[in-house]
Amino acid sequence: MLQKIKNKINSNVGTKNQETREIWLEETLLKIPQGNSILDAGAGELQYKKFCSHLDYTSQDFGKYDGKGNNEGLQTDSFDNSKLNIISDITKIPAKDNSFDALMCTEVLEHLPKPIKAIKEFSRIIKSGGKLIITAPFCSLTHFAPYYFSNGYSKYWYEKILKENDFIISEIDYNGNYFEYLAQEIRQIPKMENNILIKKYLLISLIKLVLK
Repeated sequence: MLQKIKNKINSNVGTKNQETREIWLEETLLKIPQGNSILDAGAGELQYKKFCSHLDYTSQDFGKYDGKGNNEGLQTDSFDNSKLNIISDITKIPAKDNSFDALMCTEVLEHLPKPIKAIKEFSRIIKSGGKLIITAPFCSLTHFAPYYFSNGYSKYWYEKILKENDFIISEIDYNGNYFEYLAQEIRQIPKMENNILIKKYLLISLIKLVLK
């Protein structure tokens, strides 16, 4: 049955999440004036440094993820922290107030136990009139565990938290839609069907059903 469903999914549906996000990110970064300073907060392996060749780029990350994590959920197997400029807690970045013209934080917030503290820190170190660029999932599978604390955020979260920290939202948009998301997750099933975390979840769900 599962295979029949997968066979009916259009070849492109549910495959464009990363591509469309990166196209938007590159276009957005190119709008920042040449020579401006930018902090890549939660930069990981610096995958978006390539879009910042016209900028004064600095990377930051906590530098503890090794690619294996706790072996639950989706992991990368390996991870290179050697190229980071700053290794620190994202809520306590060793930078002076008003240090950067721009800050990007891509696919990071779900990995923070206290994301609001990170937003407060961003407000401190971005110059007045500077730009904050954030991407994060609305819903996601467990990944990079144990450094995974939320499966996503709604636009209402951003509207409330950013306003409370003196940011003005100039653009907020969705990447894809419900059907794209559904197709994407169906495509993930082969990766996850033998995963111990999924088995535990299914077992717990079964126990709850039996108890009812």
